[in-house]
Amino acid sequence: MKKTILVTGGAGFIGHHMIRRLLKHEQYNIISMDRLDFSGNLNRLHELSQEFGTDAMSRLRVIYHDLRAEINPQLAAQIGPVDTIIHMAAGSHVTRSIENPMLFVQDNVVGTCNLLDYARRYLPNLEKFINFGTDEVFGSAPEGVEYKEYDRYNSRSPYSATKAGAEELCVAYENTFGMPIYCTHTMNVFGERQLPEKFIGIAMRKILAGEPVSIHCDEETGTRSGLRHWVHAADVADATMFIMDLPHRGFPLADDFGGATCPKFNIVGQQEVSNFDVAQKIADILGKELKYTMVGYDTQRPGHDFRYALSGEYMKRLGWEPKYSFDTRIDQMVTWTLKNDRWLKL
Repeated sequence: MKKTILVTGGAGFIGHHMIRRLLKHEQYNIISMDRLDFSGNLNRLHELSQEFGTDAMSRLRVIYHDLRAEINPQLAAQIGPVDTIIHMAAGSHVTRSIENPMLFVQDNVVGTCNLLDYARRYLPNLEKFINFGTDEVFGSAPEGVEYKEYDRYNSRSPYSATKAGAEELCVAYENTFGMPIYCTHTMNVFGERQLPEKFIGIAMRKILAGEPVSIHCDEETGTRSGLRHWVHAADVADATMFIMDLPHRGFPLADDFGGATCPKFNIVGQQEVSNFDVAQKIADILGKELKYTMVGYDTQRPGHDFRYALSGEYMKRLGWEPKYSFDTRIDQMVTWTLKNDRWLKL
């Protein structure tokens, strides 16, 4: 019997990679819910149709809805029965959140609450609600620290605060209503069809044009560049499939000191890579010289952190880790983007 998966933000960057992964399995019918704003782009889904063909795409429905508005009975009826919700829709640009915090409250907190209420009211047989969060709820990570799933929050921007608020609403709905909710944290996701405003796209364009790439560094030395655990969007989708197959109860939770019942998962790349090394690897793949300038990490905007770090040990204990190294994935993305350079021009 086929399962129906609702992916919010399905035309977005990570969302369309999730849909691509689901399309490989004939047992899933997929609903993509999106409002098609700055991040959502139907060209991503169109390119999936070229890859998978008509038969596979017949299992995908696209529903237009802005989650800042409730899902009313008419829309719920249009959606129909759903087995799993994968909530990836979000406002995710830190700088814009600083310029307009309330917009991100509406997108991330109100939007998540509306989706939770829809699930509570109309989906009594829902098997899983998987909420996608961010490493940024934990704030900057000192050297040697990798945050675990239930560590304290220290939001450094309105964006991260609203994602923390959305996550806490999910925990509350699990505790209050007994809903089958999972929460994830990811960081620095990259991959094909990512908007070129992100670091890898910016670096590719600068390097191809022979221009210097701005690389954030710590102000104390002026040389050491920021550090991240980069993870490819295809690996995020793979991890989500792994989480979908877990039972809601009966497996060991991550380290917890407060009796938490809502399962949480860090989805982390294989290794920590500096921003400078990322830029250098891109230049090497392109066969170009890397020109760069070092910029203090907190001089361009407030809340810019030198290092983010999550521990991936819990997912490893459960049996999942990325199949490919960062070097393999960045080569894959850069090579693909060179052949499909329209994604560098958006």
